[in-house]
Amino acid sequence: MEPVLLSIHLIVAIAMVVAILLQRSEGGALGIGGGQGGMMTARGAGDALTRTTKWLAIVFLANSLALGWLAANKSGESSILETAVEQEQEEGGSQLPDIPTVPEDGEG
Repeated sequence: MEPVLLSIHLIVAIAMVVAILLQRSEGGALGIGGGQGGMMTARGAGDALTRTTKWLAIVFLANSLALGWLAANKSGESSILETAVEQEQEEGGSQLPDIPTVPEDGEG
């Protein structure tokens, strides 16, 4: 289920970026880009892109929440830290090598 949701998430994210970039600038960005000769000058095309962006954002948010819920409620798999602690307890000690010590004055 998780790979399917991740694939949908990626597709929706790309579609949302495209829909946002296709929209005509309404100005306000220091005069950058909002000229009269835009690619989509019809009001209906702008409204369709606005509705498309709204629905893509809703699907993106719902999918994000679903992925978060799946990650939080994943059973049967423990985290990397839990696995490391369990292995250390089973073997009775740490996997780290002994730290070499500095010889005291006059030795070695």
